Amino acid sequence: MPADRLHLVRHGEVDNPRRILYGRLPGYGLSADGRHMAQQAADYIGRLARPVTGLVCSPLQRTRESAEPFAAKFELEPVIDERVIEPTNVFEGRRMNRALLNPANWRHLAQPAVPSWGEPYAQVIARMDAAMRDAWSSAPSGDVVIVSHQLPIWITHLWVMGQPSRHDPRRRRCALSSVTSFDLHEDRWVEVSYAEPASTAGAVDVGAV
Repeated sequence: MPADRLHLVRHGEVDNPRRILYGRLPGYGLSADGRHMAQQAADYIGRLARPVTGLVCSPLQRTRESAEPFAAKFELEPVIDERVIEPTNVFEGRRMNRALLNPANWRHLAQPAVPSWGEPYAQVIARMDAAMRDAWSSAPSGDVVIVSHQLPIWITHLWVMGQPSRHDPRRRRCALSSVTSFDLHEDRWVEVSYAEPASTAGAVDVGAV
């Protein structure tokens, strides 16, 4: 039998003192608060009293570290899946407020619906859908947790809800260590809940693409 429910979990706060857009850059792990956030997300799913039989995460350090509390709580070995990774972005490694002040960078903003500054939204949706379906079908039963990133989770939400992919990144409903949950009904994803179980007051959250 396939899974019963799938949870997309965002990673916790990243140690990012320079406040840059870190994207896929190596060396960006969780802060001490970020580890606590990841534990709170795992505890939240534990309190749902639903068996968790599958755990998938992006290959980046912050998602692998955020998967650790789930691995310990549910006694699972995380499966690394490149398809749930952060998208590419031309502004990676820069501070966004400074980069946008440079007229040489404005050409990257020409097509926000694609978007022209990074991996196309349609491509992100396709790879997330494929990864979610594989995780769903490979589970013997119970729930599956996928630890991913803000943009892939948010763009998946928009797609499932039938909304346009173009959006204001400042208005994403995808907090650190948040949990967005889905069921698969008649081969269509249905979003069933969203939760913010982690304490994020004062968190630094400026690195998402």
